[in-house]
Amino acid sequence: MRREFSFRNTIFIRLVATFMLIMVPVALLGIYIYQWAIRTTSEDISRTAESQIAFYLNDLDNEIERMKLLQYGLLEDTDLNKLAITWETMGTIDRMDKINSVTNRIISIQNSSRYIRDVNVHIGTIGKTLSALVGPGELDEGKFMAFGTESVRRKVGTRLIDWNGELYLSAVNARGSRGREPLFIVEIELDRQRLQEALGQFNTYPDSGTLLAFGSNGYGVSSGANSIREGAAEIIRLLEQFPTDGSETFTLGGQSYFVSVAHSERLEMSIYRLINDRIVRKPLDKFYLLGWLIAVGAIGIIFIYALSTYKFIHKPLLKLVRGFRRLESGDMDLTIAHETNDEFRYIYNRFNQMVVNLRSLIDQAYKQKILTQKAELKQLQSQIKPHFLYNSFFILNTMAKTGDTERIELFTTQLGEYFRFVTRNASDEIDLMQEIRHARMYTEIQEMRFYKRVKARFDELPPEFERLRVPRLIVQPLIENAFEHSLEKKARDGRIDVRFEQRDRWACIVIEDNGGLSDEELERIVRKLEHDNSESETTGIVNVHRRIAFAYGEGSGLSIARGALGGLEATIRIPLEEAKPNVQAASG
Repeated sequence: MRREFSFRNTIFIRLVATFMLIMVPVALLGIYIYQWAIRTTSEDISRTAESQIAFYLNDLDNEIERMKLLQYGLLEDTDLNKLAITWETMGTIDRMDKINSVTNRIISIQNSSRYIRDVNVHIGTIGKTLSALVGPGELDEGKFMAFGTESVRRKVGTRLIDWNGELYLSAVNARGSRGREPLFIVEIELDRQRLQEALGQFNTYPDSGTLLAFGSNGYGVSSGANSIREGAAEIIRLLEQFPTDGSETFTLGGQSYFVSVAHSERLEMSIYRLINDRIVRKPLDKFYLLGWLIAVGAIGIIFIYALSTYKFIHKPLLKLVRGFRRLESGDMDLTIAHETNDEFRYIYNRFNQMVVNLRSLIDQAYKQKILTQKAELKQLQSQIKPHFLYNSFFILNTMAKTGDTERIELFTTQLGEYFRFVTRNASDEIDLMQEIRHARMYTEIQEMRFYKRVKARFDELPPEFERLRVPRLIVQPLIENAFEHSLEKKARDGRIDVRFEQRDRWACIVIEDNGGLSDEELERIVRKLEHDNSESETTGIVNVHRRIAFAYGEGSGLSIARGALGGLEATIRIPLEEAKPNVQAASG
């Protein structure tokens, strides 16, 4: 039986799918709110971090600007200039007095800022370096040469100098002519430790860190988590591609960080603040757990809804559908019970009443149809007997006159078998093998009658067809029709073929002759089969078609066409299944 619907097209699936479509936007809204909360929190933290480091960098810029002013003031110091210019003319006491005066001043500059580690004055003319930490000493030629070069002089008063991994501020007092060594250099060394401590104030979150990067050679000061401090140089190199302000995301060792950047163009300095993204997500863990609980709850709701829909809607509908299918298959004894007093109970009661009424109507119509079919069959048999008996006696008479005793013996044996098959009151349902044996016997009898004019070819019945249960007398009437209406009129070269074919799930019996058949007569026979009217005249062909169609249902029966031999080609279509409820009912 062809399925009228599939499970995926049921109302149950549509109801569940509709409910899920309602729940999906709710779930998506929850996901959006969660992502929005993460994004908003991260933006708030990033903005705060960015504001803090920007403020600090601005404060550091002002602090360095103040250092430069003190540095420029020292360049104009009278005692320092006298030391550089009049050293040779000064006495020992005067020299010591001037050195102490300059030393005290550079110590005061050192003490003016927590970021200053040391202040040095390199006086090239007298070969001495005055240090706030160690006092007067021999000239530090390395720094004097490094900070006295032309490239460094161009940076004086504008930028920090990165030298040997440390940051310096340098101011040069030149002699007034280009290319000559300066009189002296005032150099301020910034304190890396102090800078690192200052950066530490931003590490308010665990597993976070702050980096200070200067210039393009990777100078950096780091503070915070070990993973950040140990890879500071590499991190600074990677972060150089980031924008000079704003916030971005950075991944280090499989861990994601929110990076806030503040940059000073004047100092050529950037501060990177890395905040572990777990800090952002941690406050939302409860919200995340709540979201999962809501998701699980939604799945539970969907499951409960699906279960209740299946129990209260789909299952009763499925029971009704199964009832209709059983009804279609011919089960007229079914009833559907339903205990719950709901709408389906009313529907089932109406269905049961419909089955009762239908059974009553079918019993009346079915029995009348069976009786009619049996009467038609008996009438056909009674029509066959006198006509065929007359012809048979005529053939026997002819054989007796010619003294053909051998053929008389064979003919009478076949004739006896034929009439025994036709006249016995057995079941109307027989094996196809028996029906074909009877039709072959009838054909041989007719072949004896028309042995000079008609040749018959009868194919062997396929083994898979032998046990098919069929109504009696469905093949012989078609062969008789071919002889009576076509071949009997031929003077010679008459031919009739009986063959068997399997077409998909159908067993086909084809009877074809080469008798004359006009188009009008063929159209009349086809029209009579297609527009079968039970009240019209019943012929052998119509009777066979009715009984087969009634026994096997739609698709079965008799089809008529013009054959390859030029005459009538009649094809009987019988399904290959063995059990046929209609045939059994008909026989009862």
